[in-house]
Amino acid sequence: MGEQLVSTLTVPDFLNILSRENMLALIIFSILVGVATGLTGEQGKPFSRFLNSASEVFMKLIQLIMYYAPIGLAAYFAALIGQFGADIIGDYAKAIIIYYPVSVLYFFISFTLYAFIAGGKTGVIRFWKNILAPAVTSLGTGSSVASIPVNLEASRKIGIPKDIRETVIPLGAQIHMDGSCLSAMLKIAFVFGVFNMDFSGINTFLTAIGICLLSGIVMSGIPGGGFIGEMMIITLYGLPIEALPIISAIGVVVDAPATMVNSTGDTVSSMLVARQLEGKDWMKNTEAHA
Repeated sequence: MGEQLVSTLTVPDFLNILSRENMLALIIFSILVGVATGLTGEQGKPFSRFLNSASEVFMKLIQLIMYYAPIGLAAYFAALIGQFGADIIGDYAKAIIIYYPVSVLYFFISFTLYAFIAGGKTGVIRFWKNILAPAVTSLGTGSSVASIPVNLEASRKIGIPKDIRETVIPLGAQIHMDGSCLSAMLKIAFVFGVFNMDFSGINTFLTAIGICLLSGIVMSGIPGGGFIGEMMIITLYGLPIEALPIISAIGVVVDAPATMVNSTGDTVSSMLVARQLEGKDWMKNTEAHA
């Protein structure tokens, strides 16, 4: 386990960090570069502008490629059907049938429980009274970041203190992904079945849970950010690159409900933080429209 952990987080040579097999090490390196750029101050601004410019260029490159991606994916899935048979279509249907009810149940049951822990009956009433707009926005945009302004407004109406809501919700849009963790577990179980790998045993389950948490953290708040988590699943399990489009297809169909759970989870999380920092009477000490 120690060797696996070291090989996951580090590379023997710098050039290896650019390989798809070392995705987590690349993410860690990217974070360190970003922190160092920020700490450099004025002298680091030219490099920061270069990174921003490069990001825009690559986003445009991806946009150009995506114009023709549907043709390539159609051809690839035609080959998959020929290789694995028509059963794979049924497997996708089963995956969707499993995920949608689970995400809806988690949305209603777990968030109600969290709101009750944070503010009792009043907390539950305020949460469900104000959460519809963020839920619909995230469902329609497929982006936690795009839902931040609506989430902040809902949190204000709930009565969450300004300093807490303006810290937790933007941060949560980047690293707090309830729905994405649920979908990551579904992707892992699905790809194990496709490649006839054994998905049983406590060690397998604990590893899968750890990967789900990690993939949820590394996903960004932009639409389609789950692709990074999918790459990490492939990397950590040592799966062939053919597994990537297979689980990416699942990501497309579950992205909307997953984003809804991600985004609204940030709001109820800010309620829990307020309960922890302000005490059990925090809702009485704040105005509902503060």
